[in-house]
Parts: sequence; structure tokens; C-alpha cells
Amino acid sequence: MNNKSDLSIGIDIGGTKILGGVVDSRGTIIDSERRDTPTEDGRKTISEIASVIKNLSSRHPVSEVGVSIAGFMSKDRKRMETNPNISNLEGIEIHDELEKATGLAVHLENDGNSAAWGEFKFGAGQSTNPMLMVTVGTGIGGGLIIDSKLLIGAFGTAGEVGHVAVKHGGDICGCGMRGCLEQYASGNALRRYVRGAIESTPARGANILAKGDGSIAGIEGAHITSAAREGDSIALAAFSEIGEWLGIGIAGFAAVLDPERVVIGGGVIDAGEILLDPIKSSLLRHSPMRSSHPMPEVVAAKLGNTAGIVGVADLARIN
Repeated sequence: MNNKSDLSIGIDIGGTKILGGVVDSRGTIIDSERRDTPTEDGRKTISEIASVIKNLSSRHPVSEVGVSIAGFMSKDRKRMETNPNISNLEGIEIHDELEKATGLAVHLENDGNSAAWGEFKFGAGQSTNPMLMVTVGTGIGGGLIIDSKLLIGAFGTAGEVGHVAVKHGGDICGCGMRGCLEQYASGNALRRYVRGAIESTPARGANILAKGDGSIAGIEGAHITSAAREGDSIALAAFSEIGEWLGIGIAGFAAVLDPERVVIGGGVIDAGEILLDPIKSSLLRHSPMRSSHPMPEVVAAKLGNTAGIVGVADLARIN
């Protein structure tokens, strides 16, 4: 039977769902619960998170809770400074509110950092130093592990690789900057490339359109991945495009950080080598001293959508 210290709760907060899991010291999720993320206000979201924690803790002996959420958070890990995807959480003392509501010790962490720690401890990043993670989903996040420690940074915002500018004067980003990597290499960018190609030459898009509701607006990432696996030229070109931009970004990060391994996670990595191959090719072409200096290994994440829950649960256990 597990001791109390063997179990912790991980909560992953997204724009549409609150997903919680009880995680053991081996990174295994032994119980879970899901709720829809409220859209009306931040305090309702806090209430729903607390409810998930209470339900899970009533079934298992836990004393720590990790909460993973997208956005920039305070250095002391108590509140969100900015969050574009969840309404009215900015400024709320999420950490203190949840500890008061649940009676449990709470650790709040950025979602990219949580996923990076999960992959470092239990997934594709084990036994590597440094390890850089890049999560490619609707947007782009990331995290960096150096000497077995998660890099938080001087102001708590280290690892925001999606908001590094890669194109001067480029497209406006949700963060307010122009030319961020997120605008050219995310799941949103993948869909934008495909939709634009089909608008230009509708006849070439029949295969992808047939996988959805028949409309260009209805094209989703899973449809593009499926089409790419079948050799669809538009889908393959879109993956090649985001892979090119990811390689450019990773080359820049590698010049500064010199990671041993780069782990690519998020929903878009479901495409596997269809995405990894153009990333590796681009990384090689855009890396300084590539003829004499080893390149970081680029690999797919192993934990999938559970990386954030597993990672933040472990961070709560050890902090």
C-alpha cells in the first residue's frame, strides 16, 4: 500500500478543460477527474479546481497538489500575471486561494515547465543535461532543465520559447510582439498554412476537406496529420514549413543553451517523423559551427497529454 508521501495530485488547466490526476512516485496516474473550464470568471475556475482536488484527495491519501497552467506567472508561483486563454485569472492569488479551499500544500507552475519536468523525470528527457522541451500545440511553450533543476529565471518566466522573435516585423502575436516563433510554428500556424493553400487551389484540398466537415474552417490538426501520413502534398508542405521555423528557433536556443537533447511535445508531435525530419534538417542548416560542433538530439515526447499532470505532481512532491 502506498504511503501518503508516495502520492500527489497534478492538475492541468486549459482553456476548455480542468484535468486532474493522482500520481505516484513512478509517474503513474492512478486516478483522474475532468471538468470543463468555466468561461464566466476566474473565481469560478478556482472553485472548480478546488472541487477536483477535493474529490481526488477524498479517495487517496495525498498532501501535495501541483497545478499547471499556461501563461506568465509570478516568481513566487502564487498568481498569474498574464493568461490569454482563461478568463479573469490575472492577479488572483491562485496558490493561496487553493490552499485555503483544500487544506493541502499547493505548487503552481507554468504548463511548459510542468511538461518539461514530466519528460525529464519519466519520459523522453531522462538522463540528459541540459534538456530543452518545446511544446507545439495551439501555441508554443517550453521548459529547460539544467543540472537536474528546472530553470525558472530571475522573474519567473524562463522557458517561454514561443515568444522569441524569429521574424522582424512579422505577424502580431497574442503577447503583443511581432514575429514570435508561435506565429509560424504552432498548431494554429499549421492550420493557417493548410487553409491558405486550399483557398488558393481548392481542388488539391479534397482529401483534407473530406476528413472534416467539408469546409476550410473545419480543418483541424488531426485531419492534417492523417492526410500527411497518406502523402498529401499540402499537409506535408505545411509540416515542412512549421518544421523549418522550429529548426530556426531551436538553432538559436541551442547556440545559447547547448542542450544535449530537445524534446518536442504537444499535440502536433502526433505526426512523428513527418515533423521531426524537417526540424532536424532545419536545425542543421541554421546552426553555427555545424561542421565541427555536435547537434542536440531532437526526439518526440513520450508522455503525451499527461506530461503536465505528471510533471507538476512531481514538482509538488519535491518542493
